[in-house]
Amino acid sequence: MSKERVVITGMGLVSPVGLSVEESFNNMLKGVNGIDFITLYPTDHWKVTIAGEVKQIDFEQYLDKKEAKRNDRVTNLALVAAKEAWEQSKLEGVALDPYRFGMFVGSGIGGLNTIFEETKKSVTRDPSRISPFFIPNAIINMIGAKLGMIYQAKGPNLPQVTACSAATNSLGEAYRYIKDGYLDIVMSGGAEAPINEIGVGGFASLRALEPSNDPSQASRPFDLTRNGFVIAEGAGIFVLESYTHAKKRGAKILAEIVGYGTTADAFHMTAPDEEAHGITRALQNALLDAQIRPEDIGYINAHGTSTQLNDKLETLGIKKAFGEHAYHLNISSTKSMTGHALGASGAIESIAVIKALETSMIPPTINYKTPDPDCDLNYTVNKAVKRNMTYAMNVNIGFGGQNAVIIFKRGED
Repeated sequence: MSKERVVITGMGLVSPVGLSVEESFNNMLKGVNGIDFITLYPTDHWKVTIAGEVKQIDFEQYLDKKEAKRNDRVTNLALVAAKEAWEQSKLEGVALDPYRFGMFVGSGIGGLNTIFEETKKSVTRDPSRISPFFIPNAIINMIGAKLGMIYQAKGPNLPQVTACSAATNSLGEAYRYIKDGYLDIVMSGGAEAPINEIGVGGFASLRALEPSNDPSQASRPFDLTRNGFVIAEGAGIFVLESYTHAKKRGAKILAEIVGYGTTADAFHMTAPDEEAHGITRALQNALLDAQIRPEDIGYINAHGTSTQLNDKLETLGIKKAFGEHAYHLNISSTKSMTGHALGASGAIESIAVIKALETSMIPPTINYKTPDPDCDLNYTVNKAVKRNMTYAMNVNIGFGGQNAVIIFKRGED
């Protein structure tokens, strides 16, 4: 059975550095820092007071007023990003088979704001005051379900729930469904809205977050002084199609997905495998799936969380998978600008990869000052650089030992 090629015909993004794909990527190229003091709740007496918030977004400008108020913030972020992706894909009015149209939109936590607010009601008020929308807004599959209702996608709704790898796994599994002929079109990506007292407080208790509360240099991936990640929110949504389907309707092809690899460390709840075996194999499997050589990859958007263990072991995995070419790659972590949007990070960062292929510009890792002997690769520090390339890669690593790698090919001219 012949395999379908899988292409991207639409992208949408809301992030701490912009409310669209173009605004976000242009700000990444400029090294704009999207991390600032938290405004979504009072932070008096809290140890961590900074995050990567999506700023100045009025959901009612994009969505029905009643629906926007009813939804959890994570769903609203996804709906806004999906609207941009759908409009770019020019699918409005195109006759689609709804049962060959799927939704693969992942999240690490889902409706955490709903969970927090409704739990407070049950404890401080009266359990009978719990909203009837509590359960629907809390569950992760409802993000894709809401999108499916709007765009009439009646194929599978299969969010991947793999912590910080959720969006990349969702893209990869959607790619496989189209590649193997089960679907013609998928909306895929990820969304996350974890910036509330319990979300920030939980990660702070793990000692995973940067404690300095200095937005100007809080996220500094691969720097010797790195000391934790900065939590963030956002959403990135893609329209994926089979090449046959896209060409038949004359769609513009933004990029092609050509390789996907995913593994589990089976090692620790929160720490990566100390020999980087899992991420190494995921990188190798993606290259094998794409049927390309390590030397064909020009750029990696690294998971690059700005934690001591991740950055060191991700670097080790890249060295093991790429050999000498590891030193000739451009690598950057856009989390230095956006913060870490957990299950949405793979979507935000995959869009950065695709735009880097399109523009031949690599976004930088900002806030880098002090080299770390364990992190000695080319991290494209502090300033964007030009590089013409055909293939680039996004990498994400999540709690539970999740590893996900996806390879993109530059779109057709």
